[in-house]
Amino acid sequence: MPTPVVTTTPTRWDGAFETTASSRRNTPGPGQVAAGVTTPRILLISGSTREASTNTAALRTVAADAGSDFVAVRYQGLLDLPAFVPGTDPEPPAVLALHRQLAEVDAVLFCTPEYAGMIPGSLKNLLEWTVGNADLSDKPVAYVNVAYEGRGEAAVATLRTVLGYVGAELVEAACGRITVLQSAVGPDGLVADVDARTRLNAAARALAAHAARAVEPATTVRLEN
Repeated sequence: MPTPVVTTTPTRWDGAFETTASSRRNTPGPGQVAAGVTTPRILLISGSTREASTNTAALRTVAADAGSDFVAVRYQGLLDLPAFVPGTDPEPPAVLALHRQLAEVDAVLFCTPEYAGMIPGSLKNLLEWTVGNADLSDKPVAYVNVAYEGRGEAAVATLRTVLGYVGAELVEAACGRITVLQSAVGPDGLVADVDARTRLNAAARALAAHAARAVEPATTVRLEN
């Protein structure tokens, strides 16, 4: 019987994270050559409805710095979602678009402010629309908290609670506080602070690396007789 030979490609990035992409061992059919790199897709969801929010600026910066490690897609339909009504059939177009975008990505990165002691109602509403469709079940997710030290903890706690309820896979290595002050956002809407920008990039790449392993990336398989 032919023996599959599996090789992996190291994945490196700036910041606090470094790893080597691993892969599951496949047993392709006779004569099959499976070559190619799977680039993970990450949906970036801001919990703020304010365009000038530092949360939105952080995710806009992640998208701008994505490079070749992952494809970043910014979700921009938060204001379009109607209030969640259980059992709605047919579902509104904005909700169907949310389902579609979540199905098309390998991971989700959240960045949200804290309103009235929890995540904003608009973000909770989005998450409620995902429950019936199991959009986030087993999907790798992470969050970054850009609030000043000592703030935003209630938002983090409630976000973690809801993500646990919907069955998402929380990637702890990609989660954390990366403070972004309003003064650190440039006129282009991107985070100008070098340290914050580097750490945002590292967090996104950590999530991308985890998602990549889940979808068997960077693997070359050949058969030798």
